[in-house]
Amino acid sequence: MPHPISKLWKHDDNGQEMNLERCLTEALAAAGRQGPIPVFFRADDVAVPGKQFCKLVDLFSRYQVPLSMSVVPTWLTENRWKSIERICNKNSKLWCFYQHGWRHMNHEPSGKKQEFGPARPIAEMEHDLVYGRERLMSLMQDAFFPAFTPPWNRCSKAALTVLKNAGYRAISRSRGASPPAPAGMPDFQVNVDLHTRKEHTAALGWKNLYAELTTGIEDGFCGIMIHHQRMNENALTFLDGLLEKMMTMGTFCFYHLKNLAEEHHEA
Repeated sequence: MPHPISKLWKHDDNGQEMNLERCLTEALAAAGRQGPIPVFFRADDVAVPGKQFCKLVDLFSRYQVPLSMSVVPTWLTENRWKSIERICNKNSKLWCFYQHGWRHMNHEPSGKKQEFGPARPIAEMEHDLVYGRERLMSLMQDAFFPAFTPPWNRCSKAALTVLKNAGYRAISRSRGASPPAPAGMPDFQVNVDLHTRKEHTAALGWKNLYAELTTGIEDGFCGIMIHHQRMNENALTFLDGLLEKMMTMGTFCFYHLKNLAEEHHEA
């Protein structure tokens, strides 16, 4: 079933384009910043370089906007990585490839899904985290950056401690995630969700999406989460419009996770 936002874009593209421009303009005015607003795009569940992945890479390449890609270790094979390198132009500085869990598998017997939640022994989590990192490093070599996004944006305090002790340089979860990250490990949170929304009507989906964009910009750091597998042509058209307007406004600066982590550790 098409996403409700994608359906509305198809039927009301001019109206939504005007609403997007007004949303960005009003949010910038409310932020009241003298300097540019940092923006961070994060694509989750990367590993299979299909048609939607190619279209996503082409879009960010065209605008020369950095993109962070969180890769599920067990989904990535040598052939898939070679294809991703070819699609992305392995020498490009636009991309940051880093770790997204181990198998993207839920281990919680009840409650919200977590791969590295409180139900798991620390030794098991440490095993999966380290093996996932080693697998990605062996396939990606220098292209891998030691950062982490937990599947479903959730993990336990014990998992965060394991990540810190293992030398991961950053994590990225959702806005307001808990427990807090350990000292010295920055958490670059996403506050806008483009493609995993749960509203039952298109109108409410648009309203909440624009509210998230507004909040992220007003907060002075806008993190935008993408799931390319869920995108259809209408969703790609909207993302194209969002990138184009952000670029032409000249009041946003774009980063990927490695840029952000390096700036944080230099500060």
